[in-house]
This record gives sequence, structure tokens and C-alpha cells, in this order.
Amino acid sequence: MAALVLFGVFTLLMLIGTPIAFCLGAASFATILYMGLPPLVIFQQMNSGMSVFTLLAIPFFIYAGDLMVRGGIAQRIVAFAGSLVGHLRGGLGQVNIAASTLFGGISGSAVAEAAAVGGLMIPQMKMRGYGADYAVNVTSMAALIALLLPPSHNMIIYSISAGGKISIADLFTAGIIPGLLLAASLMVAAYFVARSRGYPTEAFPGFATVGSYLLISLPGLLLIGIIFGGVRSGVFTATESSCIAVFYAILVTLFVYRSLGWRNFVRATLGAVRTTAMVLLIIGTAASFAWLMAYLRIPAQLIAWMGAVSENPIVILLLINVILLLLGTFMDMGPTIIIATPIFLPVAMHYGVDPVHFGVILILNLGIGLNTPPVGAVQFVACAVGRITVWEAMRSIWPFYGAGLAVLGLVTYVPALSLWLPELFR
Repeated sequence: MAALVLFGVFTLLMLIGTPIAFCLGAASFATILYMGLPPLVIFQQMNSGMSVFTLLAIPFFIYAGDLMVRGGIAQRIVAFAGSLVGHLRGGLGQVNIAASTLFGGISGSAVAEAAAVGGLMIPQMKMRGYGADYAVNVTSMAALIALLLPPSHNMIIYSISAGGKISIADLFTAGIIPGLLLAASLMVAAYFVARSRGYPTEAFPGFATVGSYLLISLPGLLLIGIIFGGVRSGVFTATESSCIAVFYAILVTLFVYRSLGWRNFVRATLGAVRTTAMVLLIIGTAASFAWLMAYLRIPAQLIAWMGAVSENPIVILLLINVILLLLGTFMDMGPTIIIATPIFLPVAMHYGVDPVHFGVILILNLGIGLNTPPVGAVQFVACAVGRITVWEAMRSIWPFYGAGLAVLGLVTYVPALSLWLPELFR
């Protein structure tokens, strides 16, 4: 009955449009009152959920990404990607995906990537005769690559939700091959859709031009190596690397590109503060929600239920993926990670799935949810930039969904795609 109160209040508040943080907090509070426990427990769990040193990495990575967007680094990366792959069929679509891959290693945020790369590419694609739905769908699906590449702050949230026992360096490394695989699959899908619609290619500018664009964008791209190399080698932690990322972003945009004015600096700072406040409130209330689930032994009950359905790990992983895909359609990614991790990670580990491997499955799965209505934040941003409705985009997004789901299937059932690179670096 207590579990019914917990999930019933949460679902009811979500259906009437209550912000997710208040849904989590109110559901936890109602359950505590029903069980007769001291309400102070809720605030203790919220405080412990937010008072985690590793969480400092999230606002700093968000801040670094925003500084680089407003400081002109995104434009230079798009120009380099255009010179590199613009000559392929559906040229600007391929440029969009390549730019998202490169920028994803800097921003770590799918929403920021959809806004930055989409704001540059979607208007250009529409002017060159590409369909608005094609431009939006390429942008919104390519933005998901940022979730898998370092410095993905969702990987940090997953590590904390798992009790802080999973190496963030391993998670950063584990997402690289799946992220590149997602980029390649989306480029294939973009190629075939572009060919069926007769979209043009761009002229290859020559290797000299490619080299010059590479040199121009190199100061921004170096941040990828600094973050990954520093964390992976143990020179600094993920939290320390986020501070270095901010410092480096300010140096590059102020003294190398000289493109970050005072107004954009203030906007980036205020934007990071607002985003951090929202993220931490969600993390705090979700921590109390997750504690109650553990107290009510919901993961153990789920393991027993799934064991009654099947003992085959293939079937269990398929069930978990289907449930996560459904959750992703009506919940935002951050709170879903915090809620789903303590539920499904014990189940996955019970059937022999490595927690680092499961983290990549979870992030990719819920990333696809960011592109599905009714709560698809990335899709909303891309549609707003492209000035079309979500339903117009949904009519033609299926080839890109297919590419994403194919990669999800490979990542789920071929653990080496996630685990080979971390083991190699160890």
C-alpha cells in the first residue's frame, strides 16, 4: 500500500502538470506520513542527496558548455565539420551530425547541443532546400550523442545514483564507442533519407581548407582531450576537470577567439546558476524518493517478478529496455536516472550485467526518451528552432529512431562495445 501511495501521488501530480521536483517531493512526503515515519526523514535524505562533492562537476560542466556556445566555439566546430563531411549525400545533414559529435565532447548536454548546433544548422538547411522536418530530426537525434561522450553530466548523475561506487572515468570511457556508433548509424540514416528526397551535396573544399578549419577550431577541440585525458589518467578528478573546463573556456573565448563579451559572460553565468538550481532540487527530492523505494524493497520485488517472467538475461534486458523507453516518454532524463538506477541496477547486476555497461544502456535508452513526446526536451528545442510542430517532426523521424534503437540493441547485447575501452585504459 505504501508503494501504491508513493507511485500514485507521483503519477497524479505529473498528470496535472506539476513540476517533476515537486512531484517527487510531495509523493515522498505523502508516503512518509502514511507510514507514520518522522517527516524530517525527507529533508535528511534531500540534504544527503544534494551534499555530494562529485555533484559540483555538473554546474561547472554546464557553465563551460554555455561559455563555449556564447563564445563562438560552436560556429568554428560547425565550419570544420562542414569542410570534412559536407560533400557526402545530404551534405548539411551529415555536417549537422559530425558537428554534434565534436561539440558533444565539449558540452556534455543534449539540450545545449540541440540549441547550439541546431541554431546554426537548421536555418542554413532550410535555406538550401532541405525539409524543415529533416533538419529538425537530424538535429534532435544527433544531439543525443553528447549524452554518451565525456563530459556527459548524466554519467555523473548515474554514478552518484548508484552510490558513488562506479568510476566516472570508466563511464566516460565506456560511452565513447557507443557514441561514435550512434553518430555513424545516424549518418547512414541521413544518407538514405537525403537520397530518397533528392537533397544536394556540398562541394569538397579541398584538404587545405579542411586543415585551416581544423586549426581554427583546435583550441576548442583541445578541451575534449584535456577533460578525458586528465580524468582517465588520474591527474585530476571529474569534479576538478569541470573547474579546469570553465577556466579553459574563459581563456579560449577571451584571449584566443576574443568573442566572449561581458553581456554573454553574464548570460552564461546566470544560465548556469538557474540550471544548477533546477538540477539540484530534482536530485534532492529524487534522493528521498529513491530512499523510500529501497526502504520498501521495491528492487527486490522487481527481481522476484522478473524472475517469475523469465530467467533468461536476454529477456530481462529486453524488459528493462522497454520499461525505460516507456518511462522516457513522460519523464525528464535527470530524475529518471535517479529513480530508475536503484530499481533496475540491482536487477541487471543480479543477471550478470556490469554496472558500467548498464550505465551506458540506461543513458542511451533515456536519451532516446528526450526525443519522444510528450516530454521530449531535445525535440522541443529542435522544433522551436525549426519552427515546426512536434507532430510534423514525428511523421518522418522513424528512420532516425530506427538507427537509435539499432544501436541500443547492439549496446545492450554486445557488452564489449561499452567495456572494451575502459578495460584497455585500465
